[in-house]
Amino acid sequence: MDVVMEYMDTYVFDGVYNQAAALTSTTPLPRDSLLRQSLSLFVFIYAYIVAFYFGTAGLSYRYIYDKKQELHPKFLPRQKLLEMACASRALPTITLMTVPWILAELHGYSMVYKEWSKFGYVYLGVSAAMFILFTDFCIYWVHRLQHHPLVYAKCHKLHHKWIVCTPYASHAFHPVDGYLQSLPYHMAVFIFPMHEYVYLALFAFVNVWSVMIHDGEYMASNALVNGAAHHTVHHLYFNYNYGQFTTLFDRMFNTYRKPSQEIYDRSRRNSKT
Repeated sequence: MDVVMEYMDTYVFDGVYNQAAALTSTTPLPRDSLLRQSLSLFVFIYAYIVAFYFGTAGLSYRYIYDKKQELHPKFLPRQKLLEMACASRALPTITLMTVPWILAELHGYSMVYKEWSKFGYVYLGVSAAMFILFTDFCIYWVHRLQHHPLVYAKCHKLHHKWIVCTPYASHAFHPVDGYLQSLPYHMAVFIFPMHEYVYLALFAFVNVWSVMIHDGEYMASNALVNGAAHHTVHHLYFNYNYGQFTTLFDRMFNTYRKPSQEIYDRSRRNSKT
């Protein structure tokens, strides 16, 4: 993230803080100020996730999403707007809780590295696979524990308001729910090394993937990949398919449910009651 903030400081934030200092007759906050870093990170992360969410979900809704699903009996009135409103309320709080993790990374406490060859080029691919498996395992258990009766109603139930989803449901959840499920992505680089650009690319990928598993386009029926069909089963039946990227841990811990063939048949799934 330091490479991103270096760019943002040079082309955006230096000017903003200098202008603020001029208007208030104070000294500009230096780049190494913890207050400035916290404020800058909040503004950047919030702007990024809002733009990424509405951009990716919007493109998916426009070009991929099967809009006939909005005729499904369990599709709520004005649901698309409700999903967007829910996400809009959650994202500021999630961003605020995320800032300390990025601050720790900027101050060198993570295992993010810059030199492409530091651990060899093969490790770049290995670390990406490790990231997917580690976060998939952690999110499986975070997600599954959020379905426990003591937790579900307080946190995760809001996301299950959307039984028949649109892509906008991808980030439409309680802020604590969203934060807890994002934790593994931040924890990963404090546990094993990752190149900074590999990490940034994967961070973008996980946001796209979150939209994809809610887009209602069941193009693939791969038994190992936790695609939109598998996640739809989760929204319909609640206690199955907790994984994020794969079905590996659902299979391992006996919570896997194979999508029925009617899910892949648009005419049948859209009339399902």
